[in-house]
Amino acid sequence: MQSQFSAPFRNEFAEPAVQLQVGRHRLSWLPVPARRLAAGVAIIAAVAAPSVLTLWASTPSTSDIQQRVLAATGAHGVVLLGESDVPPLLAQAVVATEDERFYSHHGIDTIGLGRAVLYDATHSCFCQGGSTITEQLVKDIYLGGSDAGYNKIVDIAMAYKVEYVIGKKRILADYLSEITTGLNRYGVSQAACDYFHQPLGKLTIGQYALLAGVTQAPSLYDPTIDPGLAAARRSSVLAAMVGDKIITADQAAAANAEPVVAPGPAPASC
Repeated sequence: MQSQFSAPFRNEFAEPAVQLQVGRHRLSWLPVPARRLAAGVAIIAAVAAPSVLTLWASTPSTSDIQQRVLAATGAHGVVLLGESDVPPLLAQAVVATEDERFYSHHGIDTIGLGRAVLYDATHSCFCQGGSTITEQLVKDIYLGGSDAGYNKIVDIAMAYKVEYVIGKKRILADYLSEITTGLNRYGVSQAACDYFHQPLGKLTIGQYALLAGVTQAPSLYDPTIDPGLAAARRSSVLAAMVGDKIITADQAAAANAEPVVAPGPAPASC
């Protein structure tokens, strides 16, 4: 004789099995290595969750970010830019080149980071960093300029914290104030004066593109050291700006024809 409880009993325990099959079906289109990777990531995330909370609690609050940036710019003898001091075209060039989702993420570009991890894994190298502008600011101000090893994890946590303390415009202004812009040069204001003999607000499209590009490898792309490499880097930035519809192809062509640096020594004051 069938128990009156047997049907509900079977349904209660049958449903998870159906759900499990559905879940497997959702991943069935992935190659086997990708399914294993997804499973591994899920396990790591579950194990790491308590460590994330510990990391968040153990890292600095970043409430002193502005004091630290002011100290850094003072030590280098350069100007701390106000939010309105960053020319819009320079801001657009930097974002297009370094951090295309800067205005939509919260310190970490998970898409860019994931892409960098996959690229490095498939090419057996550490070729792409995936760092955001906020992470680079944290690296310079809090981590002594290095995000190697465990510092990379700290950098991620603190980038989130910075974005809760200051806004995007302030982050970008701080970054452009202190970032290395050539051999023994810091900040875009000093670079504008040294390279182009003009204040930051009066530069051309090509000059803004060069400033946006030199920060990736300052000693390599310093136009006073290797004008050819600097010009090639400028061209890459201009291409990114065309791709993001910031400038036209004709404007990029004209900018590529500009001299890399202004002739003569830099004036005492711009």
